[in-house]
Amino acid sequence: MAWSALLLAGIFEIIWVLGMKFSDGFTRPLPSIVTIASIALSFVLLAMSLKAVPLGTAYAIWTGIGAAGAAMAGILLFGESANAIRVGCLLLIVIGTLGLRFATPT
Repeated sequence: MAWSALLLAGIFEIIWVLGMKFSDGFTRPLPSIVTIASIALSFVLLAMSLKAVPLGTAYAIWTGIGAAGAAMAGILLFGESANAIRVGCLLLIVIGTLGLRFATPT
């Protein structure tokens, strides 16, 4: 359950970052509401995961999901650069995040 909460927390982190982009500096109501709700859900789910997942592992995985997901969303949705170095670095984040997950006892 804790790992599922952590995964969902990371997904909501991606959603709030995208919401922030679409909110246009919090001047658009719907994206602003989605952003604030996603931030709250992300933090609540992260807190739930901390009941069973070690702090450092949970935080690194949460930020890894958010960072890699936001960067991939930037590539897919906003035409940001997808050069080999950038994609390679994103793969390193994903590999590191997965490595932490599988190296942590459940």
